[in-house]
Formats: sequence, structure tokens, C-alpha cells
Amino acid sequence: MRILFAVPLLALAACNVENDPANDQVTIQYNEEQAQNVAEDVGNTAQGIGQAIANEADETVDKLQNTDVDVDVDTNTADNRQ
Repeated sequence: MRILFAVPLLALAACNVENDPANDQVTIQYNEEQAQNVAEDVGNTAQGIGQAIANEADETVDKLQNTDVDVDVDTNTADNRQ
């Protein structure tokens, strides 16, 4: 779903806009190869981010598994009366 937000940016990155004020012309060209390169770069970046998140999650799990917690429970209810 989030990739839908990137689609207009990909299309914009593949466009070359030339402004010729002397002739009152604006030329817009769409370069398919450039669009593919941008899409590939976005994919590689997303893959890198995903891998970084997975690595961080693995490190967090390792830290949690190596944690010892001591819990002292007072079962003497006679001391709890007010």
C-alpha cells in the first residue's frame, strides 16, 4: 500500500522538463530507462532498510533471551494486614 505513494515520485524522477521562454514552449520527456533505474534504486533501498530492521530485531531477541530476572514474592499474608 505504501508503494502507491512512491509511484508519482518515480514518474516524476523519470521526466525531463525543458523550459524555453523565448519560444513559449515547455517540453516534457519521459525516460523509461531512467524510471527503471529509479525503481531499482528504491527497491534496493527498501531491501536495505528491511534487512536493517530484521538485524535489529534479531539483536533485540538475543538481548532478551540473555536477560535473567529475579522475582521475590512475599507470600506471608500476615504482614499485609493493616
